[in-house]
Amino acid sequence: MATIMPDVASSAKAQIGGTLDWVGMSNIELPLTIRADDGQPRAVSAKVEAFVNLPNPQAKGIHMSRLYLALDQMSLAGELNLNSLKSLLDDFISSHEALSDRARVKISFDYHLRRSSLLSDNSGWRSYPVTLVGSLNQGKLSMEMNVDVSYSSTCPCSAALARQLIQDAFNTQFGQEQSLTPEQVQQWLGTTQGVVATPHSQRSIAEVWVKLDPEMEELPIVSLVDRIESALQTPVQAAVKREDEQEFARLNGQNLMFVEDAARRLKLALNDDTQILDFWLRVNHLESLHAHDAVSVTCKGLADGYQP
Repeated sequence: MATIMPDVASSAKAQIGGTLDWVGMSNIELPLTIRADDGQPRAVSAKVEAFVNLPNPQAKGIHMSRLYLALDQMSLAGELNLNSLKSLLDDFISSHEALSDRARVKISFDYHLRRSSLLSDNSGWRSYPVTLVGSLNQGKLSMEMNVDVSYSSTCPCSAALARQLIQDAFNTQFGQEQSLTPEQVQQWLGTTQGVVATPHSQRSIAEVWVKLDPEMEELPIVSLVDRIESALQTPVQAAVKREDEQEFARLNGQNLMFVEDAARRLKLALNDDTQILDFWLRVNHLESLHAHDAVSVTCKGLADGYQP
């Protein structure tokens, strides 16, 4: 005779009555195949949080294994895109019929993209941390995505101070000269005395959250990364030869920016993207001059949207 195992979550009542906003699991390890808007399926190793609510104050608990099994089925059966994410949330709710009417999932992973070098014919892998958050609240769907993009920022104030020192060095070297040939100036500028100072720059990180149209099907990871890097102009590089390094130096010199400048560039670029319903961004300049970081935070500014 088969033994009937007890199901405490279904049969017992709560020790102390009370509703719970979210119950579930975090740090679930899951291999996934991601299909973003470049059309290339990519295998990633993800960490997942999965939740449903518990509005019945007397319900003992949820069925956590059902959340895990739904995730496992998605991992084995197909690719993660916005449609499969919507189906996953539906499964969370349907597997907790009469217990839950809200579901939430958070999926974090690194997404690798091949990026071309600036001038040479090389390319290399860049890794972009991505987080997807989907929620279903009494039938209302919400989809959010976060991506972090690293770039270089060169300080405008430091650049101006460096130019002043170069001018002073020029006056010291040639102030008594009655005439100079272009060749003399060019030769001097190619020495360490000619470029006596350089502006400070630092690796910087743009953290961007966007709210997506629920009618979308593809994950706009690549288009969002491209938009961010195009606005900033100085993304960090993968494969670099000397010509690429020189071009990177030129781009930094032509795109001097305070943290405020970077945030405003990104805000303008994201406002122009019709696929993005709302956005929140934080720009972090990991200072090479100071022991602290420079930070700017802004959002689209919707009354019922993201708040700074």
